[in-house]
Amino acid sequence: MDTENSPSAVWPLPVRGEPFERADADHIRRMDAISAATACAKLHSMGVTRTAVQGPTPLETGSRVVGSALTLQFMPQREDVASGLGQEYVERDTALWAVLETVQPGDVLVVQAWGSAFTGCFGDMLVRYFKRRGGAGIVIDGRIRDAARVRQLGVPIWCTGTTPHYASQTDLFPWAYDVPVAAGGVLCLPGDVVVADDDGAVIVPSGKALELIQDAEDHEDWESFSRMRLEQGARLSDYYPLSPNSRAEYELWRDNRTKAPSR
Repeated sequence: MDTENSPSAVWPLPVRGEPFERADADHIRRMDAISAATACAKLHSMGVTRTAVQGPTPLETGSRVVGSALTLQFMPQREDVASGLGQEYVERDTALWAVLETVQPGDVLVVQAWGSAFTGCFGDMLVRYFKRRGGAGIVIDGRIRDAARVRQLGVPIWCTGTTPHYASQTDLFPWAYDVPVAAGGVLCLPGDVVVADDDGAVIVPSGKALELIQDAEDHEDWESFSRMRLEQGARLSDYYPLSPNSRAEYELWRDNRTKAPSR
């Protein structure tokens, strides 16, 4: 760890976690068709019950992202360890700047900011750099600044609102990256899968991704069938969820569709 440029003489910063593997690219591709709501429901049925990040909502309606989690952790300021009095000149030697140099195409940055209403974790310049490095989206259980310019960049962002403050201006300080984080009450490990849309952000444990995909693909398929039948006038109680009879009807519909010759 580089202590010469550390913003703290008490505890060397930034803290960096252990090397990690990003989520499987094929899992990311297949999960692109799965909604956050379906991912959350399926994980719950698999026994993983705390996956929906509480608080952050999309900065722009209609936003969606699926990607491998990169993590950033803010911690409370303590003046003898680290404070933001030096503004960006201190911040550029922190985890906030450091994590951006590790961004790979398709990464989703998940930020632990304790729901702070005063800390603008990201602004125009940092989001702009994140985008240039290929970052896919950002989920923050806190706020951003420079909202108008950030919206123009088109990076999907989930946050709790906006503020004029810079990242370390008030109560938090960029502390660590590539570490487990608690975002909106949910544990996120580096390399987990993030699925986020208008319903919010869901953290999918990397080890559960394939099982979820296989289950969710069937779920999305039968929901399409049920949606079609409801539009045709069928009763809700017969088709959502599927009854034994409607399940048999769905499976016949699915099999006939699969066997249909392509044109």
